[in-house]
Order: sequence, then structure tokens, then C-alpha cells
Amino acid sequence: VQFVESGGGLVQTGGSLTLSCVASGFTFSNAAMSWYRQSSGKERERVASIGTDASSTYYAASVKGRFTIWRDNSKKSVYLQMNSLKSDDTAVYFCNEIDSGRPFRSWGQGTQVTVSS
Repeated sequence: VQFVESGGGLVQTGGSLTLSCVASGFTFSNAAMSWYRQSSGKERERVASIGTDASSTYYAASVKGRFTIWRDNSKKSVYLQMNSLKSDDTAVYFCNEIDSGRPFRSWGQGTQVTVSS
């Protein structure tokens, strides 16, 4: 099982980024997926989730209205569009399969997002 996250970078406050996660080693179309983030000195937190057919989504209160999660089962990929970025969004972002709302598999390397003021 492997997750490869990409798309992070340095962006100014108010800017946008799109993160991508390519999964392998399991049946992606049967997996509910989430994006998580971890900033320095803090616990990893769930940012957004999406069901197997994309009909259901979840967003943390801190990102609701600014971030959008979607998936492409044909590409075994999940994406996170991040708009109106704030300094508090600075973190390493990871994706993972979830089971009963909890991360289910080993973590990938993540992708660093840094928002500068």
C-alpha cells in the first residue's frame, strides 16, 4: 500500500493550491478517503473526507467553505483544492483511507504547504 502526495508549496495568504494523492496497493474505488494535516508541534487532524462514490463529503470546521475534496477512481486519486489560504493552514498534508472515520493504512511522505503573510 502506498500513498504519494504532491502539489504542496509556498503560497501567500489568500492564495490557492491543489493537492493530489495517488494510491496503490488496494481497491481504491472501495475506499473512503481523507486528507489530514499536521503542523509543527500539533497532532495530525482530519481536514476533509469523501465517500467511495463521492456522494458524501466531510470538512473540518476550520476549512469548510474554503477547501474542496474530490476523487477520480479511474486514476486512483484523491484531490484537495485549497482556496483563501491562511497561515494556520501551514502543515504537512497527507491522504489515507479511512474506516469508521479513522485512518486505516500506513502514512505516505505527505506534501508541505506553507502559507506566508
